[in-house]
Amino acid sequence: MLHGTVVSLHRWPVKSMGGEQVDALVVDGRGAAGDRTHALYDVHQDASRRLTARQASRMLRWSARYPDVAPDALDPDDPPLPHLTAPDGAGPWRWDDPALPGALAADLGRSVTLRRDVTGQQDLGGTVLLTTAATHAAVEDVLGDLDLRRWRTNVHVRLDGVPAYAEEDWEGGSMEIGGVPFTFLHPCVRCVIPTRDPDTAERRPEILRWITRARSGLFGMNARPTARGVLRVGDTVTIAPPGR
Repeated sequence: MLHGTVVSLHRWPVKSMGGEQVDALVVDGRGAAGDRTHALYDVHQDASRRLTARQASRMLRWSARYPDVAPDALDPDDPPLPHLTAPDGAGPWRWDDPALPGALAADLGRSVTLRRDVTGQQDLGGTVLLTTAATHAAVEDVLGDLDLRRWRTNVHVRLDGVPAYAEEDWEGGSMEIGGVPFTFLHPCVRCVIPTRDPDTAERRPEILRWITRARSGLFGMNARPTARGVLRVGDTVTIAPPGR
């Protein structure tokens, strides 16, 4: 068994936008409550497409948060509407504000529609992304300082005596955080989003090049909660790798 502590918790109310660091996360089989339950769509080749920072990097400079409810009281079945703030500080607009689509279109240079889905709109449904302090530090040793927000993690942990990249071998294992059980799925294969600065959206393509060359494109671990509960910063983390 491996042991450690939750260092920080993060949720991303709108897919591909800036999110918020919180002191607690409600989780259930859908992942973190309110995480990526909102998304923008545009039209591409005559079809509706869920828009991400891969197509519109300025999305990363928008921020979204849930100011109307305490983090440990957010209801996964009915998360509140997020409030969005533009890169220049304009806003905030609530998700149902009729002026919001126009503000987004003007900044992103395309018409968008807004969609809400309380089941979540993650790339891999029903999961949270776990990252470890050791692996993040090891990557920084090579690439220099990297804002943790680049990885769009949900749960960042510090483990006792566990080396960097150990999580790449946890597929099929299990974990408990503050008594909440999880199963490990597979390591996260990274796309181009971590190459974008979360504040400026400027690119550092060498980040993905190095991750691809040195770590087969992997950073972080996808984990699925198997019960509803609340995670808190400072909670004890217990990990059982496969075969243990």
